[in-house]
Amino acid sequence: MKIAFSTLGVPGISVPDAARLAAEHGYHGVELRAHPEEALHAGSTAEERASAVEEFKAAGVEILGVAGYAKVAAAGDDAPVEAELRELVALARDLGAPYVRVFPGADGAPREEADATAARRLGAVAPVAADSGVRVLLETHDSHRTGADAARVLGPVGHRNVGALWDVMHTWLGGEDPESTYAVLSPHLGYVQVKDIASADDIAPVPLGAGVLPLAETLELLSREGWDGWLCWEYEKRWHPDAPALPALLTAGREHLLRLLTESA
Repeated sequence: MKIAFSTLGVPGISVPDAARLAAEHGYHGVELRAHPEEALHAGSTAEERASAVEEFKAAGVEILGVAGYAKVAAAGDDAPVEAELRELVALARDLGAPYVRVFPGADGAPREEADATAARRLGAVAPVAADSGVRVLLETHDSHRTGADAARVLGPVGHRNVGALWDVMHTWLGGEDPESTYAVLSPHLGYVQVKDIASADDIAPVPLGAGVLPLAETLELLSREGWDGWLCWEYEKRWHPDAPALPALLTAGREHLLRLLTESA
């Protein structure tokens, strides 16, 4: 498996510094938070996109994906959401990134209605994603935090270029064990976001292995099933400014994941 980290852990980081950190700490890739607060987002120029590609290429680091904020299950008109999806796909295409992350974001809408809305919008962008060589991944998050929730949307879409991003914290908080999550998401799985927290009541990020999330169980399951995709450490420093800085934790975090993978082999 390849290992990446998300720039959510280092808010406002520059492109050169993101590439440098990944290379210095032995990471294969970086997930770029695609928000106007960050160096790269849907409004970035062609020159900024091309420069980022060169920076990462020079560092020998891959751009895993762009973490967007489109809410595909949100109530309202489809057109603005689909336009946002297309912009994110174009950004990933220009960066040579294989994945785009999106959220469900139903925000209280009735379940069947939210599922249908998300499936319709993801289905609409699927051909564009396919033409761009990109997969749009629905993260297990907020209104659809379990694998079963995400699968209700992804099954009806039925397109190879629309899949799932498994966030291990949200499926755990949703009461779903890793075996159950993998069983429903395996036909759709793009990559896996790993993290650790102190408890269900305290979700501030802690170093990998210092919390309660079932990382060892999840990695053992993935290894046993022969899954050989990406693991991305999403350290949510952006939302928890008092958490320790990520750069000092990167090497130990990578080594912890490698140790778990070795033990599960």
